[in-house]
Amino acid sequence: MSRSYSIAVIPGDGTGPEVIREGRKVLATAASVGGFSLEFVEVDLGGDRYLRTGEILPDSVLEDLRKVDAIYLGAIGHPDVPPGILEKGILLRLRVELDQYVNLRPVRLYPGVQAPLQGKGAEDIDFIVVRENTEGFYVGSGGFFKKGTADEVAIQESINTRKGVERLLRYAFETTRQKGRRKRLTLCGKSNVLTYAWGLWTRTFAEIALEYPDVTTDYAHVDAICMWMVKNPEWFDVIATDNMFGDIITDLGAMIQGGMGIAAGANVNPNGVSMFEPIGGSAPKYTGKNLINPLACILAGGLMLETLGETASANAVEAAVVKVLSNDMKSLEAGRMGHTTTDVGDLVARYLQ
Repeated sequence: MSRSYSIAVIPGDGTGPEVIREGRKVLATAASVGGFSLEFVEVDLGGDRYLRTGEILPDSVLEDLRKVDAIYLGAIGHPDVPPGILEKGILLRLRVELDQYVNLRPVRLYPGVQAPLQGKGAEDIDFIVVRENTEGFYVGSGGFFKKGTADEVAIQESINTRKGVERLLRYAFETTRQKGRRKRLTLCGKSNVLTYAWGLWTRTFAEIALEYPDVTTDYAHVDAICMWMVKNPEWFDVIATDNMFGDIITDLGAMIQGGMGIAAGANVNPNGVSMFEPIGGSAPKYTGKNLINPLACILAGGLMLETLGETASANAVEAAVVKVLSNDMKSLEAGRMGHTTTDVGDLVARYLQ
């Protein structure tokens, strides 16, 4: 095999190791069928390591992650660790340190999945959200004044740079040109209230649009986007937005495509190391029960293959998932699938073969 890729695997917390196990199974099958090899290197990061050693993301581990071809993540979030410590210390730090400035979220209702929206089918819910992933409110700029008193002031600032906005929008235009069904890109913002930040976004959007005459553009406020994603999801092709609004509308997207069990995402550095994950949490109440749905993690593995250039194998993984959804699954919900976590991984791998 001439094509070989080094994949750092972070099983993480809760049910993360269970879905990663099935994802690796499917990826190994895809590699065998597709004529390339994958070297999996397991990395111990998450709540258990933090509780055991006090370490969140050691610099030595970060340096090792800079050297791989991609990162495959199960889940981060531990019930015994206060919220924010692991998320900021691992997820946000990896995105920033590895400059994974694009969060890519396909929102697709697959055949075999019951539409959560009445009257809508697979042909109606099929779009991509391109979210800025390293700036905005998530930079953590701000502070307290007179904390704990009646006069307390809390300030949280959204940081938007021309460089950050422009490169995200260029990626969105290229994605629309290459993958958009109708070559239509919608900018999602709040320019009527957040006039400084969104003044930068809308000006940059209009300037770049001149370089893409083949792409149709429009703009909508984030509140309208949320309404239309429920009422008329077929209007959307590709949506570009900032970090905060993207975080919100991608969760809504997951719900209209059937739930967290089917929602996969990518944190992309087009010129570096990217990270791929199911967008749901660690689901600790299902840990060790072999009941969690692994399809989102498997689809995230497919996104990884596509980003690595193994497009045919990525398409084959998605097609195998569709067969499982159409032929074998009773539900996407944990414990109601009609199969165990292991069974679902086996079924996808079998269809691949």
